[in-house]
Amino acid sequence: MEPRLPSELAAPLGRFLVLLDRWNRTHALTALPPGQRREELLVDAAALLPFLAGLPSGARVADLGTGMGSPAVVLALARPDLEVIGVDASLKKLAFLRQVAMELPVPNLKTVHGRLETLPPLEADWGTAKALGPLESLAGWWVRHGRAGSPFFALKGLDWAEERVPNGWTAHPHPYRLPTRGQRVVIELRQSQVKEL
Repeated sequence: MEPRLPSELAAPLGRFLVLLDRWNRTHALTALPPGQRREELLVDAAALLPFLAGLPSGARVADLGTGMGSPAVVLALARPDLEVIGVDASLKKLAFLRQVAMELPVPNLKTVHGRLETLPPLEADWGTAKALGPLESLAGWWVRHGRAGSPFFALKGLDWAEERVPNGWTAHPHPYRLPTRGQRVVIELRQSQVKEL
């Protein structure tokens, strides 16, 4: 599978890349060269779009460690009926993301500042993260911030198989390929047993 960005997102995502380039000159948001940003930040995020299909309008999506908004921006643009929250500990990256939400515009994209370990629970219905941490850490954060039984989707490289799947969780891989950056995988994490309180 090769991810595809919906054609109607071309204009706003073009504005996103222009804005990122402008901010990056003074705020050093990313070390990615301009020629790699579309594929690495936007096309890669499109691998998640099929997994949003079953979410009802009004559902809350959390992108943990969102950075410059990858994948939050793509998810919010593709599903304007969802509430998409980009969570990060970096104030300058969230300032950029707020500017993105205003200028593109993406009114359903929100930001939350703080550390995942200490933030009040987000009570999200669906979660994701890219290059944030090992599966064990992601599962621990998701227990805090996701509703019981809600799925979590981690964007990973092929070395994910060396990571330990935490007890009580299942990890289902969905491989895909980027045009020039090779094989990647979406890991679908779910609690195999939801404990009742």
